[in-house]
Amino acid sequence: MTARRKSNRMAISFGDNVRVTATPLTTSLGLAGLTGAVYGETTPSVTGVEVIGEATADYAINVQLDGRDESHWFAPELLEFVDHAPGTEIVIGNNRLVRSASGEWTGDQPPVKPARPWWRFWG
Repeated sequence: MTARRKSNRMAISFGDNVRVTATPLTTSLGLAGLTGAVYGETTPSVTGVEVIGEATADYAINVQLDGRDESHWFAPELLEFVDHAPGTEIVIGNNRLVRSASGEWTGDQPPVKPARPWWRFWG
């Protein structure tokens, strides 16, 4: 996975750090200038999520804002790319992936030791 460049703007993708841009809407909601991590993306017409801003392309980005318990769905125009969150680790199955500053996910980390199955708890 890598971020793609759209015109002069960096396209935002899963795991990126972003900042909420200052607009009358984001300011009134107390979200302008806050930063967070991208947790997902969706098509609002299909999923019915409530989107902050106007999702003109029927596309929204989910951001978990730093220091907040809830995440929000934003129209992409309200978000500014900060960085690719280098050093972020994700585990899929027994594979551990780490994100580089360029946005690449590399799997050159040692595999994750599988947890004992719950039925072997007492063994």
